Amino acid sequence: MATKHKCFISYHHANDQIYKDALAAFNKQHDIFIDMSVDSGDIDDTLDDQAIREKIRDEYLRDATVTILLVGTETKFRKHVDWELFSSMIDGKLNKKSGVLVVQLPTTKGTYHTAAHGEKEKESVYPATTVWTTVDSRAEYERRYPYLPDRIIDNLLSGKAKISVTTWDKLTVVSMLKLLIDLTFEDRASAVYDLSRTMRRRNG
Repeated sequence: MATKHKCFISYHHANDQIYKDALAAFNKQHDIFIDMSVDSGDIDDTLDDQAIREKIRDEYLRDATVTILLVGTETKFRKHVDWELFSSMIDGKLNKKSGVLVVQLPTTKGTYHTAAHGEKEKESVYPATTVWTTVDSRAEYERRYPYLPDRIIDNLLSGKAKISVTTWDKLTVVSMLKLLIDLTFEDRASAVYDLSRTMRRRNG
């Protein structure tokens, strides 16, 4: 029996709960991954950045090894999403960094994708794509992915984070979702994240 990985789903609760619920239901039906998502509630905004990172990494993300980021039209402005991303990218006292998989929701009308895990991902998930382009400017990433959080753009630019960006329709195919999670898990230890951006302190 194939190994199931522990996944934490990060998303904008007010806008995109329907997609999180749909993914959870799809997973329950097909038994693809272990859902580690929890209702973290409010985190004390007066805590310093290090305390927030450790709290999310060690208490809320627990021992998840893959973070699935669902990106809607306002996700990039949410401080808790940024905290979850940052905390996924650091090695906590109790838990190590996770791999990160970015999923553009239908509301973003995303058409581009980034395959960070090599030929297996390209051939299996995007067989119709025969020409791949290397992007090396923030302006071009922002044009292609206008709704992605700045922290994700930072890491796409670094070229070392091994973050793939896909679209919601790929998650509705069991084999594709499993492969994307497997590859994200496999590359997590060698991913080098850009953590230079200060954590977001407010929404909007």
